[in-house]
Amino acid sequence: MANLKEVRIRIASVNSTQQITKAMKLVSATKLRRAQNAILQMRPYAQKLNGILANLSDSMDIDSLKVYFDQRPINNVLLVVITSDRGLCGSFNANVIKLANKLIREDYAGKNITILPVGRKGADFFAKAEGVKVNASFKETLQNLNAKAGFEIGEYVLNQYSAGKFDKVEVVYNQFKNAATQILSNDAFLPIAKQAGTQASKTDFIFEPGKEEILLELIPRILKTQIYRSLLDSFASEHGARMVAMDKATDNAGELIKALKLEYNRARQAAITTEISEIVGGAAALSGA
Repeated sequence: MANLKEVRIRIASVNSTQQITKAMKLVSATKLRRAQNAILQMRPYAQKLNGILANLSDSMDIDSLKVYFDQRPINNVLLVVITSDRGLCGSFNANVIKLANKLIREDYAGKNITILPVGRKGADFFAKAEGVKVNASFKETLQNLNAKAGFEIGEYVLNQYSAGKFDKVEVVYNQFKNAATQILSNDAFLPIAKQAGTQASKTDFIFEPGKEEILLELIPRILKTQIYRSLLDSFASEHGARMVAMDKATDNAGELIKALKLEYNRARQAAITTEISEIVGGAAALSGA
């Protein structure tokens, strides 16, 4: 059994850790509130734009935009992998990386894979991976996440795809459901899937001032908005995952403190009992002498 000093040191150490995890939980809860508001406000706008995109996908006749809709043989694949900059958020990053690896090894086995990591955790992991190219140009994006930063990533992806450098683009991220639940997702970003035969494709739009002028601005904006929405989803999911992880860590620290205090009391009782036995034994020896 550990001596009393060692147990006291452990109790103090765990108590200090518990204070840190409790503080981190509160910080994450505050950040989550802001991130959750951002994604909930963005979703109706993004969903409406996606509905417009679905309506237009079956009647696209502008040559400069057809590239986003045309299916072509898949040889070069770009995976936009969204993780976090920091850890201590449970399996949040591990799940995203695991799904990305599954796509690399199974779905796109034998293809030329390029990883575009957003977030340091993904960038650090894939920098050491074999068989993939990594473009870490946007790994610092989450440090100052805003619409401009999200649109810059979208602009890069659209330019690379239009230039023919990639035949398929997917986004791997955690979709935010609530503070305790994140849905691991991989969305097909490009090419845009046509949805012929759906009710949405029958909607007739009146374009003013002109169809081509509007669509040349609208289609890229819709696609960039999809990237930004994915970033907001992942950002909110990260803080939810960290809040839950720190809450569990705080509870575990509390249980450990209880166990250590019980061990301390037992060790203290054993020491007192030993001292009493020694005193009684000494007194008996003196009286016998």
